[in-house]
Amino acid sequence: MNLRLLYLLLAVVLVLWVLTPIFLITTLAFSDRASVFAWPKGFLPQQFSLETITFFFGVEGVWKAIRNSLVVAAMTLAFSILLGAPAGYALARYRFAGADSYRVLILLTRAFPLAILAIPLAVQFINLGIYDTPFGVALVHTALALPFAVLVTSSLFLGIPKELEEAAWTLGCNRIQAFLRVVLPLAIPGLAATAIFAFVISWNEVFAATLLTLRERTLPAFLLTSLNDSPLPFRFAGGFFLIVPALIFIFIIRRYLFTLWGIANR
Repeated sequence: MNLRLLYLLLAVVLVLWVLTPIFLITTLAFSDRASVFAWPKGFLPQQFSLETITFFFGVEGVWKAIRNSLVVAAMTLAFSILLGAPAGYALARYRFAGADSYRVLILLTRAFPLAILAIPLAVQFINLGIYDTPFGVALVHTALALPFAVLVTSSLFLGIPKELEEAAWTLGCNRIQAFLRVVLPLAIPGLAATAIFAFVISWNEVFAATLLTLRERTLPAFLLTSLNDSPLPFRFAGGFFLIVPALIFIFIIRRYLFTLWGIANR
């Protein structure tokens, strides 16, 4: 009983640790300027106001940065699923020499600091004509998200019995049809989790987006470059809109995540 109470206490502390900054940023984003600059600040907003949000959206370049972030995150999500899921399926279903080494190499791709590759990437992107484009940033974000996509989907497909596919083969399905009709519906919760990883990684990434863009900046890169010159209300509103899209995306696909552990344990 004491151990259960300890687990409950740790869970409450963890939830408060995550939600308290989000709550404070949200309340200050929807407060008037006087409340934002007040000290000490109250835990609850003293006066609800859209003044800070209106000011944020009125800054030139904000809407363009939000659009670029959504476009880059969507492309990163699509590329990560389209490339990571087949690779994960191959690791789960086929036995080949060097499979374990291949898994290690996938993880080692995250061992190289992006700062070391920044200048070569910028030069290569300029030569290819994709510098300062959402597509170029999406390629880098895909490289960051792909190791997670491959390993997560590989574990997911390992949890789906191969006998289900073999039964579909005996009933007249070829390999592609068996995958689409049998495996894919069971894999949707895991793919949803992979999509969350890819979207959040892309939405929050700032280093590559700052170095590889000048005019087509994403929202984190735009906020970073204007942070020193921006007033305090702009910073709180910017922090709020860095959090909201990821939360909305998780809320939309939450029903797939609720069945993830059940699928993985079959």
